[in-house]
Amino acid sequence: MIPVHSDIVSFKGTHYNFGYKQGEILKNSPIMKHREKLWKQKRERHFLINRETYQSVINQFIPPVWDELHGLADALQLPIDEAIIQFGGYYLEYGRSGCSIFTTDQFMIRNYDNHPNSYEGRYVIYEPTDEGFTTVGPSMQITGRTDGMNEKGLAMGYNFVNRRQSKDGFVCNMIGRIILETCANVQEAIDLLKEIPHRHSFNYVLTDPSGVTYVVEASPRRVVAHQNFVCTNHFHYLTDENRYRMDDSLKRERLISNKGNNNIDMLQAFHLLNDDKYDIFSHDYGAYNGTLHTAIYSPKQKKIGIALGKQDYPLILDFEKLLDVSSIRIKQLKGTIKYRHPFINVNF
Repeated sequence: MIPVHSDIVSFKGTHYNFGYKQGEILKNSPIMKHREKLWKQKRERHFLINRETYQSVINQFIPPVWDELHGLADALQLPIDEAIIQFGGYYLEYGRSGCSIFTTDQFMIRNYDNHPNSYEGRYVIYEPTDEGFTTVGPSMQITGRTDGMNEKGLAMGYNFVNRRQSKDGFVCNMIGRIILETCANVQEAIDLLKEIPHRHSFNYVLTDPSGVTYVVEASPRRVVAHQNFVCTNHFHYLTDENRYRMDDSLKRERLISNKGNNNIDMLQAFHLLNDDKYDIFSHDYGAYNGTLHTAIYSPKQKKIGIALGKQDYPLILDFEKLLDVSSIRIKQLKGTIKYRHPFINVNF
């Protein structure tokens, strides 16, 4: 077991200033060095960006992120085209991963499974002063989110399904960011997912203070929404979009369905996904399938929680108190994973 951590990044201000602040932090972080090393071989094949196309589409769905990208570019002294490539959340190849989500009418529990070399170790609390809702969640590609909750109590997580037959469009983490920052409830998020262009096929799980959960099956070709309380890495309706091998996904779905119900409390549900005795938590980090974090979102109670790797108990935070970013005293979240390398926020 090796120690890992996520840095708390909290900010209140405009998107440009938020981008600039993140750029200043990244200058002195190993994240940029590791990202460049990992992406070097893929750059020519997977990072084809047209600035005008990107600006047009980002302005359609979340205009302030254009300012955030300019802030990042200025702080890191990058051309704006390079900032779009690295942080824009469009036209990017996404590696296969696991992930499991379980909800009741009170909360969402979410395992984010991937390789440690894809995980930035940044837990972001952002309150925009120009436009958009306050959001909390782990970052991916700096500007995107793996999951999270906003000030309205809308919670979101996504699970990879397939990357074949991809088309021009936003990748999962930027779609997650757009949902959290622009949508007030589940229905608004469903409407957005039906309109936005999708790069790959993903399940998006949405819940809010109403207690209803929807799974939105989204591919570059079709989008279907249905109610469910368990979600892993396959579609139930868009079945022709599924991968050929779904054994592990089906197994995790069955295990959660058999153990989970509306009578289970939040801590019991956390252990169901985070305790490896239930066979849902995974140590298979080398295969891009190890559990990096287990997140908790309680829209009615406005509480959020997270555990890095396998832990006995998650850290639970009051969302309302996080709205005053100047009062946040926690600087890091800590945990352990059973692998030879930590997250990319440290030198190794």
